[in-house]
Amino acid sequence: MNQPLQENYGHIFEEELLQEIDNVATYKEIPEGFKLIEIGEFIKTMPLLVSGVIKVLREDAKGDELLLYFLEHGDTCAMTLNCCVGHRKSEIRAVAETEAKLIMVPISKMEEWMAKYPSWRNFILESYHNRLNELLETLDSIAFLKMDERLLKYLKNKSRVTGSTTINSTHQEIAYELHTSRVVISRLLKKLENMGKVKLNRYHIKLVDL
Repeated sequence: MNQPLQENYGHIFEEELLQEIDNVATYKEIPEGFKLIEIGEFIKTMPLLVSGVIKVLREDAKGDELLLYFLEHGDTCAMTLNCCVGHRKSEIRAVAETEAKLIMVPISKMEEWMAKYPSWRNFILESYHNRLNELLETLDSIAFLKMDERLLKYLKNKSRVTGSTTINSTHQEIAYELHTSRVVISRLLKKLENMGKVKLNRYHIKLVDL
């Protein structure tokens, strides 16, 4: 049996399920920036994240993006699950925030395992619950937080999921993910730098005191 599967999911899934996953899954390593899922595509496999971070985004009619949430070690994507079960086109874009290792499971097995294995059913339901909470948190941020508060929350979350105090994103990339303009982000980051909370560089931001 593949070692990453046993190490990451051996404590969650039954031995029989682990063996089934190993028999049908594809093991994949992707670089930072790799587009794993695109809007409008039919999804044929569901990712189980072994290592790294995946960001999940939505796009409006103008093509502007909004960051919904990050997927971390041990996660899967509820949006992917929704499309898989309903055989619908993807409504999200999933991009590797860092290098990542994934176990890609064929969607044809999802419903079969839901009925066959309690551990898989619990895993899927918990994943739905976690992603829904994250979506509600994103909605609350947009509805109730000022942009400077949203930016601080974004920087803290990104630092947490990547395990680094260096944010390797440009001002424009941050603006895209927060659905605002580069000018606004640059102004707020400069304000944070003047307060001694961040140090700005051309291609990255160093968090100092958040």
